[in-house]
Amino acid sequence: MFRLLLGLLWRFFHSRRDLLLENLARRQQLLAVQRRRPRPRLARLDRLLWVVARRLWPQWKQALVIATPETVVRWHRAGFRLYWNWISRHRKALGRKRISKPLRDLIFRMVADNPTWAAPRIHGELLKLGFDISERTVSRVSRAPKNPEPAKRWQAFLQNHREAISAMDFFTVPTLTFGVLYCFFVIAHDRRRILHCNVTRHPTGLWITQQLREAFPYDSQHKYLILDRDAKFGEAVSNSVDAVGLKAVRTSFRSPWQNGIAERWVGSCRRDLLDHVIPLNERHLKRLLSDYVRYYHLDRTHLGLEKDTPNLRPVAQLSHDSQVVSFQRLGGLHHRYDLAA
Repeated sequence: MFRLLLGLLWRFFHSRRDLLLENLARRQQLLAVQRRRPRPRLARLDRLLWVVARRLWPQWKQALVIATPETVVRWHRAGFRLYWNWISRHRKALGRKRISKPLRDLIFRMVADNPTWAAPRIHGELLKLGFDISERTVSRVSRAPKNPEPAKRWQAFLQNHREAISAMDFFTVPTLTFGVLYCFFVIAHDRRRILHCNVTRHPTGLWITQQLREAFPYDSQHKYLILDRDAKFGEAVSNSVDAVGLKAVRTSFRSPWQNGIAERWVGSCRRDLLDHVIPLNERHLKRLLSDYVRYYHLDRTHLGLEKDTPNLRPVAQLSHDSQVVSFQRLGGLHHRYDLAA
């Protein structure tokens, strides 16, 4: 009996509380509407009222008229952020001293530029530069992105040995009568010069041997010759490479990137010339390639040579009355620009 009376009293006051809260919410919204027209604006006290109502009143959504439930939730989250910003405003930062972004980038740069350096060596350089940092912090930071350029070691090796490296390769060109011509070339790595270039319909081992003799007629400064595993480069070609005093270095299977200098020259030749002409026959293609090699050596600048040409194109002396003149190259596909005499 006592429990029943308690239940009735609880239901009475609980329903009474909901009614009072709903009336309060309706009155607050009416006051907000009457405060500013045409569009009502809620003050901070109004927002606080609805945030408290959301925590204490389960049916708070039913009384909303001028705001959506999502808006009230956003107000609550904003208040949560303000609260924690306020109670943590006087706290001192604990732990290690924060590393600035320029210092972190400098450590990454040292790791990338010097792959053999460990944390003690980098820490010593930083101390000499006046940075107050521990060796353990350097070790932890340098392990993050270890080396942003993984190919830098291979690039450094090639740059230190490029005077002694050359490469050879084939690429095909279709003719006007739907035939296929094979273009053979040998390129030097140091200045990207084409040592030899020729065209044939039937590339055999004896023909390639003769091309190597023409490309390396005397004692050459080159010691290594990069070539792929094409079936045309058989035993006869290997013997001829040894005969001219070179060491053959074969790339891995299906790895054209290992002969990147030669592959890039093929791409340049196609983009600059072969994509815009249709060779008539073997003789026509030989003449086109001869003109392109001359243009490539004398006129065309290269990113890999710091915007220079393989034959070291001189820089013109510009003056206030200089006039720029152009000369056609490759039948007008490209031009060379010089100062008029």
